[in-house]
Amino acid sequence: MRIGLFGDRIREGAVDDVVAEAAEAERDGFDTYWVPQIFAHDSLTVLAVVASQVPRIELGTNVVPTFPRHPMMLAQQALTVSSVSGGRLCLGVGLSHQVVIESMMGLSFDKPVRHLREYLSVLGPLSRGEPVAFDGEAYHVHAAVSVGGAVPFPIVVAALGPQMLKVTAELADGTTTWCTGPETLRTHTIPTITAAADAAGRPSPRIISGFPVCVTDDIAGARERAAKIFAVYGQLPSYRAMLDREGVEGPADLAIVGSVQEVVDRIGALADIGVTDFFAAEFGATPDEQAATRLAMRTLIAT
Repeated sequence: MRIGLFGDRIREGAVDDVVAEAAEAERDGFDTYWVPQIFAHDSLTVLAVVASQVPRIELGTNVVPTFPRHPMMLAQQALTVSSVSGGRLCLGVGLSHQVVIESMMGLSFDKPVRHLREYLSVLGPLSRGEPVAFDGEAYHVHAAVSVGGAVPFPIVVAALGPQMLKVTAELADGTTTWCTGPETLRTHTIPTITAAADAAGRPSPRIISGFPVCVTDDIAGARERAAKIFAVYGQLPSYRAMLDREGVEGPADLAIVGSVQEVVDRIGALADIGVTDFFAAEFGATPDEQAATRLAMRTLIAT
């Protein structure tokens, strides 16, 4: 199982801060470095800068919302980052949430599963440097993109429900999850996407899973802090459905907290159920907790 870091500096820091965080992740041996696309820096633009200064680590978006960006334009941008990075980009995409797309952006969130299928039908060929000729209900695209030095990039999707997982298995390279607990991964996410990929004659999908992580002696305090930091995820319907499936009250109940060994063991157990990639959203509150959390992650990297 590959071990990654979910970058936090893109939310509040300057671009140089993101570069420094990614460089530290690379020095510490992480396989992957992931950044969100929220209401701060544009993730792909920042990753192009990171790629020019941080030479080894895989760089990923987690995730770029599809509705606001035409798939051809996203392919063009991602191919540019692929060129700059020497083929180290993994493009994570997702629908975002109805409240964001409709209430904040004023766009339609109509028929999200159809939207994803059509979106990936356009984005997929372009990601491989192939021309696309596609006529769907929402997209009609007959075009090609040529970016010098670009390498085809993998696409992973923030897919949670069974229909989304099926489309992802057929048209993308894997899924990336958040607020999805280990039992839900074992009984729902992994078997659903794997069976759909097998039925479509596709390779085994990449299963990327993220959790809040903190090494601490104060378990109750860490969970209380996690409940505040990650509160919004318990309120969004798609994540709420995964939390309910897991049988937990909120994101704090999924946080991986405890001693170094406890954290290492819990994360390591995810590999046994089929997770191929793990990323940690570290949330230590003190320098000691932050150092101990990073120690646990480095221990996993070394195994």
